[in-house]
This record gives sequence, structure tokens and C-alpha cells, in this order.
Amino acid sequence: MNREKTIIRTSIIGIIANVFLAAFKAVIGLMTHSIAIVLDAVNNISDAGSSLITIIGTKLAGKEPDKKHPFGYGRIEYLSAMIISVIVLYAGITSLVESVKQIIHPETPEYSTVSLIIVAVAVVVKILLGRYVKSVGKKVNSDSLINSGEDATLDAIISASTLVAAGIFLIFHVSLEAWLGAVISIVIIKSGVGMLKDTISKILGEKNDPELARSIKQTVVSFPEVQGAYDLVLHNYGPDTWNGSIHIEVPDTCTANELDQLIRSIQMAVYQQHQVILTAIGVYSVNTKDSETIEVREKVREIVFAHQHVTQMHGFYLIKEEKSIRFDIVVSFDAKDRKAVYTDVVNDVQKAFPDYTLQVAMDTDFAEE
Repeated sequence: MNREKTIIRTSIIGIIANVFLAAFKAVIGLMTHSIAIVLDAVNNISDAGSSLITIIGTKLAGKEPDKKHPFGYGRIEYLSAMIISVIVLYAGITSLVESVKQIIHPETPEYSTVSLIIVAVAVVVKILLGRYVKSVGKKVNSDSLINSGEDATLDAIISASTLVAAGIFLIFHVSLEAWLGAVISIVIIKSGVGMLKDTISKILGEKNDPELARSIKQTVVSFPEVQGAYDLVLHNYGPDTWNGSIHIEVPDTCTANELDQLIRSIQMAVYQQHQVILTAIGVYSVNTKDSETIEVREKVREIVFAHQHVTQMHGFYLIKEEKSIRFDIVVSFDAKDRKAVYTDVVNDVQKAFPDYTLQVAMDTDFAEE
């Protein structure tokens, strides 16, 4: 079963379960004058709405690319996840307001054995539903399902807390429902804020997944002609939809035809093994014909890595006739002033080779841990 069908099927199960739970809890809450149970029922309705949003978002995200959006509509899933986060946040704020009202103007709850049994069953159902939805969400990489699963787990905690409050009231005749509702509301608000921050972070664009970046580079350098792989940049256009670019180091003896064939082979291998489309592969030429040049490269490497926070040097090439040296360095984000580190490196290399013109670029490792 493909990803879209799995998400929609799981969401429909969530809608059906939440509608039934909401109906039962609403009746019980009104009969027992329990604000906690009524709020729990409202929460179930919001969960059903979240599942509906997940379905709509998934269907829209599955649209084929067109002229206006040539990279597809996959990022709509992040928007639907953000909407669900806002719903969770709104539900928490609403619950907090109602709980405060109940604290100021309390009502005595009237519990029955039947109502408590139904609430207990609801707890079990929500725990199972939450685990199921979240596990499917992780399996198919759907933030919307993961958020819905976390929300369902929070609902189970709310319902379980209601049972605890009922037990305390029946034994000690002390009603803690409103206070308990306020505490739970704060937990829901915190969860909603966390979900919202995570989703917004993905929309803004996060760093490369270190594990994915490492595996892609391993695939690239597995080709005998490739002496190094650098500057991998990945762009996410929705869950499991990646485009990217990379630079490779190859011997300066490679012909244009050999490079063309190599680049095509790399692109095919990366897509087949990692489902990532490399839209561009840049080339660094490596000196192989002159031993003196190789010695200079090692000397430059020593100077470069003598500086703290320099993590990579690549793309080195020396042209004796032009008296020029070019290479790239990567300065870690841990450096207090990356430009200052870069400037120091260039100055030190220039002092060691005053007769040469330097072309030094400062790169970024987008998978830096």
C-alpha cells in the first residue's frame, strides 16, 4: 500500500474513533455535570478535525508538479501539520479558560458507575489509537500523523486524570476536577507549542540529515574516479522528497566524456539507493601529474588545519604557469567569528606562498553535527 493511502486510511480510523468517543463523553459529561469530561469530548472533536485536515493535506500534497510549482506540492503536508498544532494549542487554551471558570464557580459532579466505566474504556481506546497513529506516522514519515498520535496520547492522559479526580471525589468528597483540568490544559498548551515550533522549523528549512548526508557521500565516493565528495546541499520539498547538489574531486586527467558518464552514473546510483535527485554535480580537478604540486598541497593542508574550527579543505588545484592556488575550506558554525577564521587561514597561506595568487572560498557543511 502506498504512502498516501496509508495516511488516509489511518486518518479515517482516527475520525471514526474520535467521533464515537466524543458522543459518549459529551452525554456522560452533561449527565454528571463534569467539566473535565465535557472538555475531553470537545478535544475528541478537535482530533477528528485534525485527522480530516491530514487527509486534505495529504491529497493536496500528492498533486503532480506543474509550471507554477515544478518541485511539487509536498510541503503542503507541513502546513497541515502546522494547522493541527494550532488546533491542539487552541484546545489547550480553551480548556484552561473553562477550567479557571470552573475554579471560580465550581459545580458538584455526579458520577455513576456506568459513566466511569465508559471513560475508562475511552482511556484504553485513546492509548491504543495514539500509539497506532504515531507508529504509522513514523513509518511513512508524516508529521501530521505523528502530531495526531501525540494529541491522542494527551487525550488519554486527560481521560485518565478524570478518573483519578472521580476517585478522589467519591472517596474524600473533594472535587479537584477544575484544578486538574487547568494543569492538563497547560500540558496541552506546551505540547501544542512544541509541535508548532518543530513544524515551523521544517518549513523554514533545517540542516541536512547527517545520516542521509553520510550515506549519500559514501555512495558517491564508491566510484573509483571520485577522490572526495563535498558541499552536499539537500532541499526538502515535502516528506521523502529531496533534491540536492554536490561537488566531487576527480583527477585532472578525466576527459569531458568521462566526466559526463561519471556524473550520470552518480545521479542514477544516488536516486536508486536514497531517492534523492542530484540536480547538479560540480567538479573539482585534482593535480595528479606533478609531485611538487602534491607537496605544496600537503603543506597548505597543514597550514589550514592548524586553525581551530576548520573542518574541511577540498578542491585544491595549483597552476604553476599562472602562479595561482585555489581551494575551499569549511569553517564550523562553532567558531565565534567564521569570517575571522577564514581571513587568518588565507593570510597564513599567503605568507607561506607569497608569489602565488590565492582563490579561497569559504564553504558550509550543511550536515554539521
